[in-house]
Amino acid sequence: MAKRVLVVEDNELNLKLFCDLLRAHDFATEPVRDGREAVERARSFAPDLIVMDIQLPHVSGLELIEQIKRDTALGRTPIMAVTAYAGREDEDRIRAAGADAYVSKPISVARFVAEVSALL
Repeated sequence: MAKRVLVVEDNELNLKLFCDLLRAHDFATEPVRDGREAVERARSFAPDLIVMDIQLPHVSGLELIEQIKRDTALGRTPIMAVTAYAGREDEDRIRAAGADAYVSKPISVARFVAEVSALL
C-alpha cells in the first residue's frame, strides 16, 4: 500500500508541484490549502508524513507543527517543513518546533524527494 502524505501549502502552484512529485514516486497525497484544516484533515487521513509550509495565512506552520506533535494520535508522524525562510536561525526555530526535516524554497526536486524518502 502506498505511503500517505498530507501536504499543507497555501500556494496553488507549490501545492500542485509537491503533490505531483509525491504521486510520481507512488505516494498517496492529501492536499490542504488552509492551515486551519490541517490538524483535522491529518486525523482523518492518517498520514505517514506531513509536508508543512511555514508561512500560511490565518495560522503559522510553526504553530501547526507544535500542535501536531502534542496530539496523541499524530505526535509520532514525521513532519517535513518546506519554507522560504532560509536562514540558519529559521531552520533552528523550525526544528525546535518539532519538524523532523527542513527544505528551503525554491526546492531542489532531488533534495525534496530524498528528504521524503529518508523520513519514510
